[in-house]
Amino acid sequence: MKPEEYFNSRQTVAQKRYEALRDFFVNNRTADEVAKTHGFTLLSFYALVRDFRNHLKKKDREDFFFKTPMKGRKKRNDDEMNEIIVSSRKKNYSTLDILSLLHSKGYDVSYQSVYKRLKEEGFARLPRRTTAAKKQLQLPPVKAPIATTLELKAEKFQSTNTGLLAFLPIIHKYGIHSIIEKSMYPSSREISNLSAILSFLALKLSNIKRYSHDDLWCMDRGMGLFAGLNVLPKSAWFSSYFVLRTKYKYSSGITAKMNLEFLKELHQLWCKLGLLSDTVNLDFTTIPYWGDGTHLENNWSGKRGKALPSMLAILAQDPDNGIIDYANCDVMHKNETSVVLEFIDFYHSNDVVQNNSKKPLKYLIFDSKFTSYQNLAKLDDQQIKFVTIRRRGEKMIEEIKKITDWKTISVETNGLKKRTLKVSEKNINLPGYKSEKTGKNKAIRQIIITDNGRLKPAVMLTNDFDLSLEVLIRKYSRRWLVEKGIAEQIDFFHLNRVSSSMVIKVDFDMVMSVLAHNLYRLFAMEFDRYKHLSDEKIYHKFIVNSGEIKIEQSHIQVNLRKKRDMPMLMEFLGKTNSTKYDWLENKKIFFATVAAS
Repeated sequence: MKPEEYFNSRQTVAQKRYEALRDFFVNNRTADEVAKTHGFTLLSFYALVRDFRNHLKKKDREDFFFKTPMKGRKKRNDDEMNEIIVSSRKKNYSTLDILSLLHSKGYDVSYQSVYKRLKEEGFARLPRRTTAAKKQLQLPPVKAPIATTLELKAEKFQSTNTGLLAFLPIIHKYGIHSIIEKSMYPSSREISNLSAILSFLALKLSNIKRYSHDDLWCMDRGMGLFAGLNVLPKSAWFSSYFVLRTKYKYSSGITAKMNLEFLKELHQLWCKLGLLSDTVNLDFTTIPYWGDGTHLENNWSGKRGKALPSMLAILAQDPDNGIIDYANCDVMHKNETSVVLEFIDFYHSNDVVQNNSKKPLKYLIFDSKFTSYQNLAKLDDQQIKFVTIRRRGEKMIEEIKKITDWKTISVETNGLKKRTLKVSEKNINLPGYKSEKTGKNKAIRQIIITDNGRLKPAVMLTNDFDLSLEVLIRKYSRRWLVEKGIAEQIDFFHLNRVSSSMVIKVDFDMVMSVLAHNLYRLFAMEFDRYKHLSDEKIYHKFIVNSGEIKIEQSHIQVNLRKKRDMPMLMEFLGKTNSTKYDWLENKKIFFATVAAS
């Protein structure tokens, strides 16, 4: 290539404009000649001349053509922000206090950035302070806006919880917003029942550890947009709304009947979508009570290693996809053994036709001490199969030691691996296990399992005489999923951390935890390789994100920060661009990624 060919073929836009304007002003060529020579239309060249003349009138101006590129990330003017950070720490404010103050002043900054700045300034970690010492601190007064229905006018704002909006396509896809709107949950003059429930759900999905710390979230515009509000209501509003106030009068607020009817509607939805298999895992969990528990019964807490004044709750979970179908925290010792029958009534209260045929419940899987032998017989009379573990006494252990006819089987475990077990089975009679119609004793299948990695053998009971040993053992082993689900309810959704300063009924808190868990399961189903991940891992991979939100006339633009797993998330969100959201004035939401600044 010749030198002149190189310069003629490599012409940038800035160079093209420069040479055109130079010909016009310096060489005194006509506008028509310049436009033809440099490839402009006459009108576009006149516009270029006009913009150039206006640019020269500015006092502080950059070069119109040759801008010096800045390497690396763009630097913000952080002098004022740094002054706030340093002066606040000198008054013994914690990093969280400083972060809250910066957010209230409109600074888009993370906890790590504040911590790093304090470290650079030579500040050591604050010593542990007493409650009295914290109360002596005087935080600058920041007036939080009152939560109201969002007027979707053109504006732009930052949010530290922008990733939360990725749940909106899931909520719309499965029609959960319609179920909430049709529910019996109350509404107020300012906030509809949909916005109220989504507000509390936003706290659950965002892993908010203390509901009472509303200064960390009540001014986040992104969380407010999730619920169709300008911002989320403060903790005092939640207490008054969910306990006392309804739309027309003061009453008991959220009731057990409302929660049960809401769970029934969700049950109908799971059945219609074919998300429930013919097997359900059942288990109890203990929810500690941190106030005066004289009115409560003592229940054993495995996490605390002792009996505590607490509420005993039951959860029912599908073993295939982890959907929790039923929850009830009003279990007492006197009705503890009968909750399995209450669940059967709940399951069949609104039978759903799927593909023109009912999909009946066939198997119940639960642990020992869950119910009595009499109730096992009632399940058998209703032709419901069950698999459970029998309690082992010293006498039974001695009898097991005398068994000689052990059978070796290979049972499939996770990852297509197999485990070798020794088993022995026979049909036995149990006290109280009688037919309700005839009053005669019925036989039950007993399977003894050893070499299972435990010190004592497991004794399994079932009324299924046809299923093979390998399938039965595999079916029961998956019961651990419900225990994993319970652990997530307590740890990730903070089911046992209800703050006394924000009064929330435990049964409602549990229903919202169940709904949040199920939303995470539905979200994980969109990514084949991530179905097995826990809710917490899904949260950290996809949901934790900050960014910018622009409300336009026809749509809402959500710009998420780039992360390692963002391409997969954006592939899913890209399919939802045509979705219109009823509670957001039928606007569409477009998701995009931007580089962190």
